[in-house]
Amino acid sequence: MARLWVRGAMIVAVLAALGAVWFYQQITDLEVTEVGPFVHAIHGLGSNVGVLRTDAGAVVVDTMTFRTQGAQIRELAEELGGGPVQAIINTHYHLDHTHGNPAFPSGIRVVATERTRAYLDAVDADYWSGAAAGTLPNETFANQHEITIADKTLRLVHPGRGHTDGDLVVLFVEDRVLHTGDLFFNGRYPNIDLEAGGSVREWVATIDRVLELDFDRVIPGHGPVTDREGLRQFQTFMRQLANAGDEALRKGWSLEQTRTEATLDADEGYEVMAIPFVMRLDRDFVLKRAWEEVSGNFERISLPEGMK
Repeated sequence: MARLWVRGAMIVAVLAALGAVWFYQQITDLEVTEVGPFVHAIHGLGSNVGVLRTDAGAVVVDTMTFRTQGAQIRELAEELGGGPVQAIINTHYHLDHTHGNPAFPSGIRVVATERTRAYLDAVDADYWSGAAAGTLPNETFANQHEITIADKTLRLVHPGRGHTDGDLVVLFVEDRVLHTGDLFFNGRYPNIDLEAGGSVREWVATIDRVLELDFDRVIPGHGPVTDREGLRQFQTFMRQLANAGDEALRKGWSLEQTRTEATLDADEGYEVMAIPFVMRLDRDFVLKRAWEEVSGNFERISLPEGMK
């Protein structure tokens, strides 16, 4: 019997080691897409990262999920961006866009909206304790902000509620490239963070304001690089989803009725995003969020009085 226990323990240990190797390979497998002569996107397990090349060095938009990834992103950014990273921009507070920050030097310029910083403090304070605190956003704004680094201009805009109520988009002005963060999931079912002020119903108008900016190419928060038409397709999907929620409210549908009766066909070909036992973004999830918004069946994150 003892031998069986030993063999079982060995098998478990081997499987755990193989799982760890597989997981490490997944998080360190990064791919680079050239979006323009001075702009690249880095893809991996987590969000899409934008890298802008300037005469002074690199600017990085979002940093993925793990410090290991952040270290790789920093190395790639220095190579692609013409020198040391001059600034990080975090599009919103979720860990798959921010938790790579601590791989960068403490005190580096980190730009985000005021609400993104508030959510990081409110829901993720343990992660940002100690040395990591030196890579929290230290330059914040409410609605619009412009950054000039050497020969490049970056226009940062909070266009309204959608994914959360604190998201920003980044326009690389001279290169006519837009990084949307998670206000755009290209060919993927989106996360809708109602608890952090996200809104299915307001997302369409928010995209209208994004479309007023001057850009040709788009780096979405998740999915492949695309163009204005790709963003418009996603807006069509969000419009249908908002209509589904409004119909559920008018007709007094239950969640199950909403899932079975709502009209939603603009998601043809959309991919499910899932992490086993953690999250699953699919058709059922987005319809649930649309129903929860109109029914008020969710609880907002508590922020300081001035942020409510």
